[in-house]
Amino acid sequence: MTIYKLPDTKAFESCLNNKNTHLLTFVNRAGMQIAVSDYGARLVSALVPDKHGNLVDVVLGFDTITGYTDAGEQYHGATIGRYANRIAHGSFKINDTPFTLAQNNGENSLHGGPNGFHTKVWDRQVSLQKQVDFCYISPDGEEGFPGTVNVNVSYELTNENEIKIRFRATTDKKTVINLTNHAYFNLNGEGNGDILNHILQIPATTYIPINSKQIPTGELLPVENTAFDFRTPKKIVESINSPEEQIQYAQGYDHGFINQSTISTPAATAYSQESGILLEVYTTQPSIHLYTGNFLSNDLGKSGHRYLRHGGFCFEAQHYPDSPNQKNFPNVILAPGEELDQTIIYKFSLKK
Repeated sequence: MTIYKLPDTKAFESCLNNKNTHLLTFVNRAGMQIAVSDYGARLVSALVPDKHGNLVDVVLGFDTITGYTDAGEQYHGATIGRYANRIAHGSFKINDTPFTLAQNNGENSLHGGPNGFHTKVWDRQVSLQKQVDFCYISPDGEEGFPGTVNVNVSYELTNENEIKIRFRATTDKKTVINLTNHAYFNLNGEGNGDILNHILQIPATTYIPINSKQIPTGELLPVENTAFDFRTPKKIVESINSPEEQIQYAQGYDHGFINQSTISTPAATAYSQESGILLEVYTTQPSIHLYTGNFLSNDLGKSGHRYLRHGGFCFEAQHYPDSPNQKNFPNVILAPGEELDQTIIYKFSLKK
């Protein structure tokens, strides 16, 4: 049995791009522990009590800062921006002005480009005993995006075993922005097999279909009678190998579900019968993107575990992919004088 513990904070003390990196740790009254780093404003670990009373690290990641910088999968636990998910052809327009982005996913821009927010060392301020604020100023033109954008991401560990992540941003000229967290979860414990037997429930009645290049078609389709119907709890394995074209395009799930829930009701849940751990996701964001780790790259993670295909899943609360090019999708333009303000809550408990 793996004995899970938080990484050594000294293993995260380094210097990247002339900025020092750190690991911060928090513990709540219930005994839950988390670790976050200013490199990528990322969630590194979340130790949650399982049904046997043991602490289980449910977040995939690495024991050292070099684990993150050298990984084949760069997004573990990171804040994603400026634009989470894909923008078709790495281009879009604002008021007929074209902008060209770095292309890092075939001909598409993915997760803000190769030098997105996940690669930055953020400034930090520990404002409360169990909260940290990470700040980053993204200069005008970074990765092709317009406007100087001030971004603040706060992590708070509550005594109710919630990780509250709040994203705020302002800009000095019109831009597009879509922020999320890219934690990979395995509720059996990171590195402990795959997540195919996890039981998911997503109350969404519609999802965002994609084309062969994983760009939205512009439609919203009903989940009924498809592999995307998680309205009743089911194991991932029951439908991840479906012959449906949508599943084949992504080699699993890599799709957005339209969030019809408020911040007070779960937009998605996951449950491990092995550990007894239940994860509930609450958010103000308009969609939940389910990614089943279809391309995890065999990185050597924490505790000496290799992260194989389907070794973790993501519930990325975000705006719809490629919204800047989809006139029927919700607005993602941020203008001067406006503030982006979105929240994601990951709540852990034991299923009763």
